[in-house]
Amino acid sequence: MSFFLKLFKLLPPELSHSFSLNSLNILHKLKILRFFIKRPKNNEIFDFIGLRFKNRLGTAAGLDKNGDYIDALGELGFGFLEVGTITPKAQKGNSKPRVFRNFKENSIINRLGFNNKGVDHLVKNLKNRSYEGIIGVNIGANKQSEGPERINDYLICLEKVYKHSDYITINISSPNTPNLRELHNKDELKNLIEAIDSKVIELDIAAPIFLKISPDESDLVIDTVIEILDSSQISGIIATNTTIDKSNIINKEFRSIDGGLSGAPLMGKATDKLSYIYTRSNHLPLIGVGGVTSKKDYEMKLQAGAQLVQIYTGFIIKGPKIVNEILSN
Repeated sequence: MSFFLKLFKLLPPELSHSFSLNSLNILHKLKILRFFIKRPKNNEIFDFIGLRFKNRLGTAAGLDKNGDYIDALGELGFGFLEVGTITPKAQKGNSKPRVFRNFKENSIINRLGFNNKGVDHLVKNLKNRSYEGIIGVNIGANKQSEGPERINDYLICLEKVYKHSDYITINISSPNTPNLRELHNKDELKNLIEAIDSKVIELDIAAPIFLKISPDESDLVIDTVIEILDSSQISGIIATNTTIDKSNIINKEFRSIDGGLSGAPLMGKATDKLSYIYTRSNHLPLIGVGGVTSKKDYEMKLQAGAQLVQIYTGFIIKGPKIVNEILSN
């Protein structure tokens, strides 16, 4: 598997991503994936947000946007999977090139822009999955949607996925959809959350709902977010998405690239934001994500207040072996 990982790194980023996941899928369908991947032997089964997890490590949104690889990823030993970000209508995302890998610093910059096949495609995959573990669905808004139409995008996705997912994530934090992060602002966030609350009550949605936030917001903004969520149907927070701050990248060539930075350089900033949220509101369920590339990083997220931890760039850089490395005793 290490040979193939080295080979995939030579390919263009998006092609490499597709080849890697399709290779896992083929091995899974041939029922031989277990001979190539060492799965963790020990699982820490626990209950959280009314759901039973076999361990605390899951995939972050972006790894499997359309739910095309749920069964294959589920065989690797994750405690849960989060698919998406999905939007009501299929969209191509931003122009290429839009993914830039910095292997020397274990990081990636992307400006994908919610490229996905649309919510109906994802729902079909959710209905047909064999994987019996916990599935979260990350939902967003189409690029062209603005104002009330943007809020309605979230409601459309929410209504279509809630019967087929264990939890749902409201993504307001991607830096690659114009003005999306303005939904962190008090008035705009209140409008969005009130609309979601009404839909949750209307449809009697029992699935927990998380809000995924940006690491680039001030503590004052985070305080406002917590205040709004305290009186809402939202269950918890996922901290955090990618950052537009590239000041701590050593390779200067990457600093001028537009997009969201993930991987090792994000670890400190994302974990500090997670810790701040925990100290300000330790009753909110928290999922930590951003910069996890080792077992030490995983443990730091838990120490900072996360009950669950997600990986994305660490998986892409190191391959499936990282699951066993993190979860092994």
